[in-house]
Amino acid sequence: MAIVFPNESIEYRTARDRLIADEMSLRRQMEAVAVARRALPPGGPVLEDYLFETIGAGGTVVSVRLSELFGDHDAILMDQIMFPRWSTDDRAAAASGETAKLTIKDQPCPSCTALVDQLNAAAPHFEAAGGRFYVVAKTAIANLAALARDRGWSHLRLLSAAGTSFKRDYKSENEDGEQLPVTTVFKRDPDGTIRHFWTSELIFRDGDPGQDPRAQGTIEPFWNMIDLMPYGRGDFREQLQYSCCNQPRR
Repeated sequence: MAIVFPNESIEYRTARDRLIADEMSLRRQMEAVAVARRALPPGGPVLEDYLFETIGAGGTVVSVRLSELFGDHDAILMDQIMFPRWSTDDRAAAASGETAKLTIKDQPCPSCTALVDQLNAAAPHFEAAGGRFYVVAKTAIANLAALARDRGWSHLRLLSAAGTSFKRDYKSENEDGEQLPVTTVFKRDPDGTIRHFWTSELIFRDGDPGQDPRAQGTIEPFWNMIDLMPYGRGDFREQLQYSCCNQPRR
């Protein structure tokens, strides 16, 4: 169906119609990638039944095995965040809340925090659709839980991988101990075997000129919103707090 907006020029409509064709092609390619992802051959079995810490009933710290994270689901989605942040990250530290009590090098990555702010709202819809979602960090579970309170993350399942090789094994920690932002899916076979299914590996590939790797960009509403704007992404970097606008509710 052809449409025309008020007072638009012929030049605008011609260019917009060309862009619509590109957008339709992108939509088809996104679906083709999703189909190909679902058709991946079986990934490698996990190296061990990793032991995480989480917050249990009454706020107590409890241990939980990777195999227990599935419940009655056959797959789980994990956002492995950089907490602690990259050692050379010079963005401002948290200025308030429990997280502000940590040294800046022990605080979370602002970009990872911004992504989880957005995924917190999506998590109930994801789980209602049959998913199971976890946020994993190398920091102590008490620090991760404190960050969740500071940010108002009320819909998330939190895991600490501190004291394990999980993040190193599944590429969310490099050989120097620096944390990396990685999204990972694990799948459980009918016989109970847990396999790696997919990881956001674009972070390990060079970006095109003028682009960051965008390894998690397709699931981040904020950056997709920015891409709709006339000014584009520019050189903006997410922060733990802003002076211009509303902060996350606690």
